[in-house]
Amino acid sequence: MRITGSLTALATPFVASSAASDGAIDFDAWARLVEAQRVGGTQGVVVAGSTGEGSALDDSELQRLLERALPLAGPMHVLAGTGLSSTRKTVAQTRMAQRAGAQAALVVAPPYVRPTQEGLYAHYCRVADEGGLPVMLYNVPTRTGCDLLPETVSRLAQHPQIIGIKEARTEAERMSALLQLRAEHFVVLSGDDPSAGRAMLAGADGLISVASNIAPATLRRLCDVARGGRAEAVAALEALLAPLFAFLGVEPNPIPLKALLARKGLGSEHPRLPLTALAADNRPALEALLPALATTEFAAFTELSVDPAFSGETR
Repeated sequence: MRITGSLTALATPFVASSAASDGAIDFDAWARLVEAQRVGGTQGVVVAGSTGEGSALDDSELQRLLERALPLAGPMHVLAGTGLSSTRKTVAQTRMAQRAGAQAALVVAPPYVRPTQEGLYAHYCRVADEGGLPVMLYNVPTRTGCDLLPETVSRLAQHPQIIGIKEARTEAERMSALLQLRAEHFVVLSGDDPSAGRAMLAGADGLISVASNIAPATLRRLCDVARGGRAEAVAALEALLAPLFAFLGVEPNPIPLKALLARKGLGSEHPRLPLTALAADNRPALEALLPALATTEFAAFTELSVDPAFSGETR
């Protein structure tokens, strides 16, 4: 499996609840969000990653999200976020995602426990050996507290079930080191929206994006022109997207994203605790961004609908 191009780390919409931050999944909004990605040309989606609040979901909720996404995905790859602090639990979560129909697993480096590089190597080999799905590595040290180094990635890239890495560090030097590891069976994806254009111009195979929840067609265009080496077109699109990128960084992801999606009727603005809704201090930035988004594809989200015959059964 070779997963490239424009991918979206999907948010998980929740219904409005009398107990804020404890809403059930809004499956109607979920279906519209997945459909918007397909219509916008997104090439793959991640279900229940960090943007999708995977750590706040029950196993049964992850299963239902996957089962309802698959009939709507069309040509899109469907990856499940299965990384946990424990190797044993990560294997079990990955097996469950495989049974639910996921095509690959996005496995973040184990958060909080701070494994050594040898521990990371053993962890990923065990998940790849026993999880039942192709594995995409995911390195995001600002969230996990550990850094999957290029030397360890080089060893892991030899495993036939490990198909690539999502790298969220932004330094050009880190991306350059990883790009030396690209192969037919191993891809390098950016995990950072603002630096993704630079990474793809340097040779990265694509992007797993937060912003593409809001503007899937524009992020697909960014990936296409960047992978085609069109630096001027990349600069123009990055200038267009800069206000969106900036807003999505005003609080921890997915807090700003959920505030935007709620404005289009795609779920509540409240994540699940311990995350909270967008702070009052940042609401002026939200209001300032909305007029620009009103003239883009974001404005069309409420026009998307799902076939009323859709049952949510796995294809």
